[in-house]
Order: sequence, then C-alpha cells, then structure tokens
Amino acid sequence: MTTASASDPSPATHLEKLDVSRPIWDQFFTVAPLVLVGTREADGGNDLAPKHMVTPMGWQNYFGFVCTPRHGTYQNIKRDGVFAVTYPRPAQWLETSLTASPRCEDDSKPQLQLMHTHRSGRVDCPVVEDGYLYLECEIDRFVDDFGVNSLIVGKIVAAEIDRAFLRAVERDDQDLLRDAPLLAYVSPGRFATIQDTLAFPMPKGMKK
Repeated sequence: MTTASASDPSPATHLEKLDVSRPIWDQFFTVAPLVLVGTREADGGNDLAPKHMVTPMGWQNYFGFVCTPRHGTYQNIKRDGVFAVTYPRPAQWLETSLTASPRCEDDSKPQLQLMHTHRSGRVDCPVVEDGYLYLECEIDRFVDDFGVNSLIVGKIVAAEIDRAFLRAVERDDQDLLRDAPLLAYVSPGRFATIQDTLAFPMPKGMKK
C-alpha cells in the first residue's frame, strides 16, 4: 500500500491538466473590466482601442494595461507619453465593439466617426461620451517582452466619475450597483452586466 507524503497534493480526479506549452487562456472563462484606451495619432487624429487586460497597479494612483508594440496604441503612448481611459456603461457594448474594427488600407478607422467623443481636459486624449469613469494618465513605464506583449503603466493625473457611480457612506453598495451596473468582459468573447453582488466576508483585522 502506497501512502502519499504530506507534500503531495490531494488527488482531484475532476481536474484536467492544461498544456502550458501553448497559451491557456482561451480554454476557460475569466472575468475582467472592459475599457477604452484613447490616444492621439501622429497626425493629430483620435485612436480608441478596447482593452480587458487592465488593472490598478497597487493601492496608489497607477493604472496598467497589456498592449503590444505592433499596435498604434503602444506607439502613440511611446511618442506622446499620455493616454486616457473610458469605462463604458453596459449599454455602450456596441460602441465598445466597434473600436476593435480593423483599420482600412489607408490606416484609417472610419467606425470611430460613428462614436461621440471629445478630448480629455488634462492630457488631451480622446474619450467616449457617456462613460461612467474617466482616467487621464501620464506614462510611468513600459515593461516589454511578455512574449509579444508589453505592460503599459500610467500615473493617473486626473479622474472624473458620474455621481451615480460614486460610493457614499449613506448609500448601500448593493443598491448602488443595482442602480448603476457595470460592464464586464467575460474572456474569451463574451460580456456581462454586473448588478447583483454580495459583500465579501473579509476576515476581522484584515488590512490592505
């Protein structure tokens, strides 16, 4: 009779090993924010790109997202050192999708002309009207060579939010989310509206 050592993982017959010699991320679903990153083109025009590999970079005012040097977003930020972020509402799912349309032979993206945009006040980059949260960022650093991808980190120098989405002591968080739901990307290839949530049972004394 063979006895497993204390260091051996418990047997789990319902688990299936994934082949890590290739990317694993399309084989299951994960939930992420969905945002639009706005930059200025070299000719002064607007560029908007949907991103879901995004996150706050720590507890301070830093924002990061994954991109690739092959995309205009990366090159625009490399040149100008700034970008803006729009958090779209659930009803803006179609507009958000349109920004992912491929460019024409002349490198233009005519679908952007169908969207209502304006330039942000601090860094002068395009944002989409009717978003619920806007971030304006100055580049902090590029971290390259995650395969073909890079991490772009910006310092948030200005931010605005629709008051309907702003947390307040006198307002229950669940009521807020029910009245002001969030758009989420369920990767790969799906989206969802988040409005029914539960408070997470944080252990007593837990700190950031």
